[in-house]
Amino acid sequence: MSIIFSVGLSGLNAAQNALNTTSNNISNVYTPGYNRELTILGQSRADAGVQVNAIQRQFNQFVASQLNAATSVSSALKAYENQISQIDNLLADREAGLAPLMQNFFSSLEDLAGAPSDPAARQGLLGTADTLTAQFRAFDSYMQDMQEGINGQIKDEVTQINNVTEQLATLNREIALARARSGEAPNSLLNQRDQLVAELSERMDIRLDIQDGKSYNISLPNGQPLVSGTNHYRLEAMDAPNDPQRTVLGYRDSGGNLVALPENTIKGGTLGGLMTFRAETLDKTQNQIGQLAVSLTVGFNEQHRLGMDLNGEPGVDFFGIGQPQAYSHTRNTSGEEVTAASFDAANIDKLRATDYTVRFAGGEPQVIRKDNGQAMPADEIDWDAGSSTLSFGGITLEFSGTPADGDRFEVQPVRRVAANFESQISDLDKIAAAQPLNPEDDPADWIMSGTGDNRNALALQDLQSKTLVGGRATISQAYAGIVSDVGNRTNIVKVNLDARQGLTDQLKAVQQSESGVNLDEEAANLIRYQQYYMANARVIDTASTLFDTILGLRN
Repeated sequence: MSIIFSVGLSGLNAAQNALNTTSNNISNVYTPGYNRELTILGQSRADAGVQVNAIQRQFNQFVASQLNAATSVSSALKAYENQISQIDNLLADREAGLAPLMQNFFSSLEDLAGAPSDPAARQGLLGTADTLTAQFRAFDSYMQDMQEGINGQIKDEVTQINNVTEQLATLNREIALARARSGEAPNSLLNQRDQLVAELSERMDIRLDIQDGKSYNISLPNGQPLVSGTNHYRLEAMDAPNDPQRTVLGYRDSGGNLVALPENTIKGGTLGGLMTFRAETLDKTQNQIGQLAVSLTVGFNEQHRLGMDLNGEPGVDFFGIGQPQAYSHTRNTSGEEVTAASFDAANIDKLRATDYTVRFAGGEPQVIRKDNGQAMPADEIDWDAGSSTLSFGGITLEFSGTPADGDRFEVQPVRRVAANFESQISDLDKIAAAQPLNPEDDPADWIMSGTGDNRNALALQDLQSKTLVGGRATISQAYAGIVSDVGNRTNIVKVNLDARQGLTDQLKAVQQSESGVNLDEEAANLIRYQQYYMANARVIDTASTLFDTILGLRN
């Protein structure tokens, strides 16, 4: 009889465990990161009855790793697409874009050429010039706000990443303690840890190494650790050593020094998407808008100075523009600084929409373009050691002295120039629509040619068809190129996002088919295990009846 009782009791225990597992699955059907559990039964070692071998978590590490990698890429593309769509909408707007305003500006020059002394025509030119420059400034302000917004988002992402890595290290410790106590880790802790890895993958691309099949070690793509066993290592948001306006990732080396990571270290997740967008699109577009503003300013001012205003005076600069920016690297040893930066009007056709890194070696500068990483040829660099003046790419830099070998400088020729793009003429009479009869002579000897002279106005209007931008494109062509470039990038990102999201959804479906809770299946299991429980209870009841019958026979 004792065998029947023990068999029945083992069955009751197995049924109860199976019912508990099923109930737990049902209650956690909407819990993020929960993995379905199964009660694994086996024959009792006593060769009679059943025993519970394990409550097994349905988790496939291979599928999870694939899903995390796909999620990381999808998150990066989502962040990229969200940002670039804003620029695309801004540039391509038929009303708010620069194209119609530039057309209006040159149309007002045509009106001026038709009536060079007409105050209305002159006021119309100043009005369109003010509107055009205001829109350039608005574009620059919008993109600078995006730069600052990305700086803030990077800081937020770093905070969240550090919180997750700290929790992962804590869970590694708790799981190790649980294994030491019972020989098995609680499934709930394992679920929490895997869910944190999934969340971390949404923020950045990582490397996961499972030590001895138990402890999770997390590292950056370049191999630097974030979680090692029960220890975690923090990322820090810091100012770029070559640009105090730019937030980058910092990591403390073995000596405790905060070192800036290369910006392309992180490519996946929201963090990677933001940094890739900034490097590939935002910086480039801001530089292109700046190059456009500088090219228009220099070309227009040069021609305007060749003309004569209504007072018989030489034309003055029509537009004002910002100047190049240069920053010293924080680790420079000489203490020398860039004291002045200006545009080289004579070589403005060499101006490009890119930043540069200037390095000194052997007392000579090396200039590296940041858009393609290539060094400029020596014959395109003019270094005057006597005056510590460096000219290249349509700009001139003046140093306080000769920098030491190893000193580096970040040069942004056109990044923020549009912020100060403005019309400098408010007096209608100062518009130099006329051309002197003897322009080669000293302005003091110019001969007045009358208020009806429109030759310089026509020359200014002709600038619309001149290749002012980089010596390669007209103003309109250059802007159309910017719009097309951003539009193409936007389409590419959207197509890649759709493809990657499809792959991510497929992997998620595979993962859910194995690890997700199916309510219909669990409801069927609930009925099945309930019947299993009742049957084993009936075995015990039968054994009790038999036992009572035997006792009754003795009496």
